[in-house]
Amino acid sequence: MSSPSTLPVRFVPEGGLEAAGLTPRQRGWADDNNFTGQRGRLLALPDESGRLDLYLFGIGAAENRPVFVAGLAGAALPAGQYRLEGAIEDQTLAAIAFRLGAYRFDRYRETKPIAELVLDEAADADEVERQVEAARLARDLINTPASDLGPDALEKAVRDFADTHGLEITVTRGEELLAENFPMIHAVGRASAQAPRLLDLRWGNPDHPKVTLVGKGVTFDTGGLDIKSAAGMLGMKKDMGGAANVLGLAHAIVSAGLNLRLRVLLPVVENAIAGNAFRPSDILKSRKGLSVEIGNTDAEGRLILADALALADEEGPELLVDMATLTGAARVALGPDLPALYSTDDELARQLAAAGLAAEDPLWPMPLWSPYEGQLSSKIADINNTGSGGFAGSVTAALFLKRFVSKAGAWVHLDIFGWASEARPGRPVGATDQAIRAVYGVLRQRYGG
Repeated sequence: MSSPSTLPVRFVPEGGLEAAGLTPRQRGWADDNNFTGQRGRLLALPDESGRLDLYLFGIGAAENRPVFVAGLAGAALPAGQYRLEGAIEDQTLAAIAFRLGAYRFDRYRETKPIAELVLDEAADADEVERQVEAARLARDLINTPASDLGPDALEKAVRDFADTHGLEITVTRGEELLAENFPMIHAVGRASAQAPRLLDLRWGNPDHPKVTLVGKGVTFDTGGLDIKSAAGMLGMKKDMGGAANVLGLAHAIVSAGLNLRLRVLLPVVENAIAGNAFRPSDILKSRKGLSVEIGNTDAEGRLILADALALADEEGPELLVDMATLTGAARVALGPDLPALYSTDDELARQLAAAGLAAEDPLWPMPLWSPYEGQLSSKIADINNTGSGGFAGSVTAALFLKRFVSKAGAWVHLDIFGWASEARPGRPVGATDQAIRAVYGVLRQRYGG
């Protein structure tokens, strides 16, 4: 039951004022303010005494109406308590969008009140809570700079996550990586003052289907000896966005109690510069046994992922999914809003793309185009970590990773951005979740609790 102090936010489609249930005075106010239901527009309406009575919120025309349009209301409304009413097709998605639109990262400044949503009875409160918390978890981690989220701090955050959610965790750190055969994770992270490590988490009934998630955890990327420009380095606190989004997805899976055996592998490093940094033209051993020539030290994410994927693949999971802020080439091809989706299972790729569209978490299928594998050739090693010729960089990165997967029933690689340079519905400027809702939607269909 809503509190009397909870203000209604009434959704109105373009041209839908007649059906909005307004009093003549309110309708006149809307007309005088030229409110017609324009997408994203808010209009405060007074009651007969002149006090604030409700907000009208325009959701636009049907052909220009994103699923997450409610996120615009969450971002724009002042602090207070609200409830949603009117032309709402899905109260659960609308609530998720509203709360994610109201998200703020206030760790380094005074916390200010935000718009709070009182859920409608038609909304699935559990789903709203788990999906919003999954996104917040990812965003908070990505937004935190490397000064406060280096490998040590990220490990602590993951340990806290494991304790809270009841996951088993083991950590292989520093020189142990060499002893346990993770040479590329070690090589990439050894120049940092904080040791590289592999975090291995497990949850669920061992008899259930195995689903393994792998997330790139580069807490900061200088580019290594192939150093990035100042502009290129500026956003590199987000280079652990794959690990952050994998943790968010793990939260949703565990919270929903899905019938699967979950494993989460997070290779965590800082790609720093020091006298012991790995170099261009070095030949690295890999867990898979392949020798890798280093064409560029700034293509480090695929190296740490390769060792982690090889480990994941050894037990032949039914499904293996990795997420990584991997290539600028994916952004050139698809922009910041569309993560590139690669999969060895075409039907699974179609399911993920459809789930992403339904949840305003879009993914775009891309080809594992085998003729491009030749671009990864090396004259002195089994494979080079960068493609020659400068073309199809996201595709060749995916093909590189594919060389380290052979036993998994299906493999999915998601080349994400993890950042919103411009505000969009449910995504304020800054760190953002990507692929969590899409992948969770498919997993829930397959392994629903």
